[in-house]
Amino acid sequence: MNARPRTLSRVAAVQALYQAEQAEISSEAVIDQFVRHRMGDLPDKGGLNDGQLREADVPLFTRIVRTATLQQDVIDGMIAQALPESWPMTRLDPVLRGVFRAGGAELWTADGAPAKVIINEYMNVAHGFFSGDEPRMVNGVLDRLAHLLRPAEFAGTSAVAASVAPEAIIEEGAAEE
Repeated sequence: MNARPRTLSRVAAVQALYQAEQAEISSEAVIDQFVRHRMGDLPDKGGLNDGQLREADVPLFTRIVRTATLQQDVIDGMIAQALPESWPMTRLDPVLRGVFRAGGAELWTADGAPAKVIINEYMNVAHGFFSGDEPRMVNGVLDRLAHLLRPAEFAGTSAVAASVAPEAIIEEGAAEE
């Protein structure tokens, strides 16, 4: 896979946030592990399929993970508001939580990529981890966050009404179970 450095950074951020949550380690420790063991010039190491992200944009990766951690309570609150009451954060797959948190963190930083680019990138990241409706759910949740965090980018559009509602995806998926 020939992924772009910024895309690899986003994949790495999701993986790092997942690892930090599961292992209950600090974001700084997981950033250090990723930079030393998965990124950069790593002789005799495999590629993306082996967990190596050599071409990743390290400053972007670091910024996403740090922002997601420092602003986690606020970002989690916004994610929770975008989800139906019957789907608390704890019910979400931990990788999906990582996708939401990384995407929310990147949307939090207004001087980064445009919101629509960020949403599209995290939908693509979600496709790498999930084969169901999760990427559509990522679209709906991050679209809501983008409208909250970057309203100027959506001035003159029909805002959230044009996006996929996360509740519809969750209810649709629950009906199929």
